[in-house]
Amino acid sequence: MDVTQTKLPGVLLLEPRRFADNRGHFSETWNRKRMAEQGLEYDFVQDNQSLSMTTGTVRGLHFQTPPHAQTKLVRCTRGALYDVAVDVRRGSPTYGQWVGYELSAANGLQLLIPAGFLHGFATLKDETEICYKCDDYYAPECEGSIRFDDPDLAIDWGLGTVDPVLSDKDLDAGSLKNFDTPFIYEG
Repeated sequence: MDVTQTKLPGVLLLEPRRFADNRGHFSETWNRKRMAEQGLEYDFVQDNQSLSMTTGTVRGLHFQTPPHAQTKLVRCTRGALYDVAVDVRRGSPTYGQWVGYELSAANGLQLLIPAGFLHGFATLKDETEICYKCDDYYAPECEGSIRFDDPDLAIDWGLGTVDPVLSDKDLDAGSLKNFDTPFIYEG
């Protein structure tokens, strides 16, 4: 597996090796031993899957606060999405900066998003499915969100003229400037 550091320290783009033949392909998407050899030691305890029926579905920007903050390993198993991570670690030299990558069933890329980062995605195709591993359990009392269209972030979700489809929770999300982050930069 190829591992590439993004411009946000800790956010990694992973490219599993694909073995293809006339039947299709096979990939090893996570191997604890091989990842530990690259310094990536996570104890993933929960796998999540979501299906978005419509192009332009936006989920995020979400986070879970300590003591249940989550690192996520995200991949797309059907369709395509634009996946985004935003640094919200107090004192970080990249605070408020974001990275985004197209993850698709076709390209097989994965994004590792550590605790201390907001996470969100926009679907680029109908019937897009996302699967992700988390290193802590879902804790509704610790969840929160920041608006996907926060002007201080100015994220280009790659939707063009497509109107975003949002949940009520995401429509009511707060702004980054009013967010009292519980995450601390330790670099």
